[in-house]
Amino acid sequence: MKTTDMGAFQVLEHTTLSIVIPFFNEGENVGGLLEELHMAMDSSPWPWEAVLVDDGSEDETLARMGAAQSRFGDHVRIVALQRNFGQTAATQAGIDAAGGSLVVTLDGDRQNDPEDILPLARRLINEDLDLVVGWRKSRQDGFLLRRLPSLLANRLIGRVTGVRLHDYGCSLKVYRTSVLRSVRLYGEMHRFIPGWFAASTSPKRIAEAVVNHRPRTAGKSKYGLGRTFRVLLDLLSVHFFMRYWTRPGHFFGSIGLIFGGLGGLILTYLAWVKFGLGEDIGTRPLLLVGIVMVIAAVQFLTTGVVGELLTRTYFESSNAKPYVVRTHPKAERIWAGDLDGGAGGESTNLPPPQTSS
Repeated sequence: MKTTDMGAFQVLEHTTLSIVIPFFNEGENVGGLLEELHMAMDSSPWPWEAVLVDDGSEDETLARMGAAQSRFGDHVRIVALQRNFGQTAATQAGIDAAGGSLVVTLDGDRQNDPEDILPLARRLINEDLDLVVGWRKSRQDGFLLRRLPSLLANRLIGRVTGVRLHDYGCSLKVYRTSVLRSVRLYGEMHRFIPGWFAASTSPKRIAEAVVNHRPRTAGKSKYGLGRTFRVLLDLLSVHFFMRYWTRPGHFFGSIGLIFGGLGGLILTYLAWVKFGLGEDIGTRPLLLVGIVMVIAAVQFLTTGVVGELLTRTYFESSNAKPYVVRTHPKAERIWAGDLDGGAGGESTNLPPPQTSS
């Protein structure tokens, strides 16, 4: 992609936006949201498309998507899932279908304001970022059921992932597509996208901006306190894949060493009681605890070894790499072999020799 330097800023030429909006039983909001979106994007300096994803809705959502497409044009695209797969899968389906150099995501409940899209996109481009996350500083949700769990989750996620944001749960985000393609979403991982991004890019290239948040005026909320437990389980998976996906032996081995150390200390103490003091230890619960901990340690250590074998098999068989190379105009020119060198004018991947004046 060609870039033009403008002082401290960097403008992307041929920028295009893909706006991904997943819907589930939001038939009452489709028409109004699309109308607002077109009003907000009327001043867009870049071509754009709207990718509407119907996540197996049971109401008239899909029919109203079709009506919106007929009204606004073919730049409104529709992806209809066979059944309800969840917000994460619907978001990934929209990302897979997106063709823009930047991807924007927002909810279909009209609580995100489309007027915030262009300011977020301009900030990503001007500051050369990979992700800009919306921050609903003035949330229009109930405190006990929505805002308090979100506050606690944001702090916990930030501590685990190392990406400190005020609002992980805001669906309004702008991504650089070239980096987003290296992230695959599963389960209910959409709320951890900034954390997944940190595995492919520097946290310094992730920023947040205050956005407008509006109360829901139609439809029914799909969120509740039950998601809190799912967040904790997903957070454990995020922590593992961010820190240990290329070295699972360290993760399971560390747990195994802790269990083995504690179990070994317990059994050593009981051996001293048995042979040093001559006391009976056969009926002591501590003996069973020590044995179980040693057995668990062996299981964790062997699981780590199996994990290492699987990881090596994956990388060697799929030619995948445990790193992500950032595209850069100069780096692309050098490493693509655009510099001539060697016998017969053949290109080389080596940089030119340094010369001194």
